[in-house]
Amino acid sequence: MVLSDSLLILSLALAAEAAVGYPNRLYTVIGHPVTWIGRLIKALDRGLNQEAWSFGQRRAAGIMALLVLLTVTGLAAWALTALLQPLDLIGIPVLAIIASSLIAQRSLHEHVAAVSQGLRDGGIEGGRQAVSMIVGRNPQSLDEAGVSRAAIESLAENFSDGIVAPAFWLGLGGLTGAVLYKVTNTADSMIGHRTPRLEAFGWAAARFDDVVNLPASRLSALLIIAAASLNRGTSRPGAWRAVRRDASHHRSPNAGWPEAAMAGALGLRLAGPRVYGDVRVEDRWMGNGRAEATAGDIDLALALYRTACGLLFGLASSLALLAWIILR
Repeated sequence: MVLSDSLLILSLALAAEAAVGYPNRLYTVIGHPVTWIGRLIKALDRGLNQEAWSFGQRRAAGIMALLVLLTVTGLAAWALTALLQPLDLIGIPVLAIIASSLIAQRSLHEHVAAVSQGLRDGGIEGGRQAVSMIVGRNPQSLDEAGVSRAAIESLAENFSDGIVAPAFWLGLGGLTGAVLYKVTNTADSMIGHRTPRLEAFGWAAARFDDVVNLPASRLSALLIIAAASLNRGTSRPGAWRAVRRDASHHRSPNAGWPEAAMAGALGLRLAGPRVYGDVRVEDRWMGNGRAEATAGDIDLALALYRTACGLLFGLASSLALLAWIILR
């Protein structure tokens, strides 16, 4: 697949997903690619992650599991792309529609907006219920400011992981690139945890996910910074300063970039100490603004997010046109 085709597919996929998302009726009938991937990951975890094995054996099994995941799904995506060759007025739209299922612009917006609405309609309990759908931390440990910060942090991090990263690999490697990324990210979210059962087995998935998210996390921060210069009530200089000062201090090598950009743009402090289950995680603050976030800050973050998504679409479309002019 030539670069101009993959960039065109990316542009169409971004537009299609923003317009209609992934229809609930379709999900009810056939599920979602992430759920299909999840079933395979669970099967490999059950079959290869044996508690009787040593730490080294379980780490080797985890590497094997990741290779199996990437091989099986990568070959399936490559075969589907080959089946639709030559790419034309049928093949390109079909691949774009399939690829749109790997991008989560609309669903992320809906889930984060639900937190703002939950706080307004149901108070702190409404906000806790809504935010529990998108974050892993203990919602009962969160006050209104904590709920609001958690929603904004999830928006920033998932803008990188759920939108910019699959878009980046889709534009660079077509449907196969996007599928391989999505498999890696899903594996990290399911088995890349430092628990007694998963620390060894999920090591490869977690480390590989860190690597493949490096370019997207930096691009996400730049898009948020650019969006802050276009949105009323947000600060481009604040976003830039927060990224330069705080991004590298996050416990994740990638999450700090979009979170710091979002924090600086909104004049907030994000991340910091958090509670997951009964475990308190000490983390550095991103941004040096106020910690008392509100539902209004969630709404402002969503406006910034929409602009950043628009900039991503504009960038993809411009690159598609440029590639078509140069390569055709």
